Amino acid sequence: MTKARLGVLAACLATTAIVLTLGWAWHTSRMPATYAVTDMGRPDYGGGPRDAGHHGSSAGHAGTSPGRSEVVSVRDLVEARSTPADVTVDLVAAKQRFRLASGRTVDGYTLNGSSPGPLIEARQGDLVEVRVRNESVPDGITLHWHGVDVPNAEDGVAGVTQDAVGEGEEHTYRFVADDAGTYWYHSHQVSHRQVVRGLFGALVVHPTRHSLGEGDVLAVTHQYGGVRTLNGREGDVPVVAPPGRRVRVRVVNTDNAAVHVWSGGDFRVLAVDGTEVTGPTPVQQRYLTLAAGGRADLEVRVPRDGSAARVQVERSTALLVGPRGSSAAPAPRPPGELDLLGYGSRGDLGFDPARADRRFDYRIGRRPGFVAGRPGVWWSINGRLWPDVPMYVVEKGDVVVMRIENGSGEAHPMHLHGHHAVVLSRNGVAASGAPWWVDSLHVRNGETFEVALVADNPGVWMDHCHNLQHARDGLVAHLMYAGVSTPYRVGGEARNEPE
Repeated sequence: MTKARLGVLAACLATTAIVLTLGWAWHTSRMPATYAVTDMGRPDYGGGPRDAGHHGSSAGHAGTSPGRSEVVSVRDLVEARSTPADVTVDLVAAKQRFRLASGRTVDGYTLNGSSPGPLIEARQGDLVEVRVRNESVPDGITLHWHGVDVPNAEDGVAGVTQDAVGEGEEHTYRFVADDAGTYWYHSHQVSHRQVVRGLFGALVVHPTRHSLGEGDVLAVTHQYGGVRTLNGREGDVPVVAPPGRRVRVRVVNTDNAAVHVWSGGDFRVLAVDGTEVTGPTPVQQRYLTLAAGGRADLEVRVPRDGSAARVQVERSTALLVGPRGSSAAPAPRPPGELDLLGYGSRGDLGFDPARADRRFDYRIGRRPGFVAGRPGVWWSINGRLWPDVPMYVVEKGDVVVMRIENGSGEAHPMHLHGHHAVVLSRNGVAASGAPWWVDSLHVRNGETFEVALVADNPGVWMDHCHNLQHARDGLVAHLMYAGVSTPYRVGGEARNEPE
């Protein structure tokens, strides 16, 4: 055989190998019409036991390890069903064209005819019951209680903790509001469309002795069609408060990207993601970066000279808190950022991260390949593409440390359901301020965080990017407790589609 023919043969073999490799990658990336999230990816035990002898039980993918005598269904991880509710709310979800408080018309989704949906208020310790009816959302809906560590059956994730609520159907959520703080709720069915187009609202849990609404101002930021609003209004939004009053401004970021928040004067950060900050100090000439899905409670004092306190959310919207008809001078964004890693006073975590039972890596990258049979450049977790991503397996009572590394080229707001984690370090620099507890963490490109948590809420929990389009494109993993299974499936007759 001549050298020319050998060259042609080698080229043909190489081409065949490439085609077969691509074909195999395409084939293995395709998803069945219905599947359980507990069967996806590969179990990661974080250095902990796999089959026996930890906290009296064993760990296994999908909660079915041979050594376990009892498996608990997500369906059974509920709040007390017979206890009368302290707070009862009825919501009706609809797909419709609606008018914002600002007057702008939006084609999207509403709850009780508006977006944002109704503010739900409770006191700490209240049993909250929310009955939601899907009047006309064709894809179905759920409600996820973002930042509230509810029992797993109440988490509102289609295909994981419940089936989507179809048109004409109803679903009831019940949970105890154990922790005072600022939270929000939104659909977790086709969420990359439904949340952006209006299916969300705010939830505020007040301390037990607090009068509802006393000294509180809500600032829900959302972009409808690229136009930023606060509580559905555009531009400067007046809020009446007397001179000298200290006001808690509860900022809720419902968008897919981080927002910058600052004040025209001093402010203090009272809480982050529903957790009070220990020893908050006055902040001057600094702005706060609030992760997508995150919340921050800021304290401002209304000036005594009859003017208003300005709380700016990006450059286009602001709350003006002061006497009726008062104004405040424009406030350009300060030159420096407030670093929560060192803000406030140190406090007790209640556990020792150095004695972690499990340690996990969550390395975010980006690479070409196939996801669900579609070619493209996709987000990766630990070098692999969805659904071949980690299933982080824990036991109840575990102390867990997770290292989140972002080398993907973009920022990601990472959101773990059902738990709050405390930031231990960023880029190797240890936290030195108040315990920085988060459920939504803004991780910039090139950053590495170490966070820790106690696994104290059994279930199957999403751990995903809250830029919901990123989640749609594969940036989703799960934290799963050994011995827990789910009867729900993605796809199927319910057409469950959590992102």
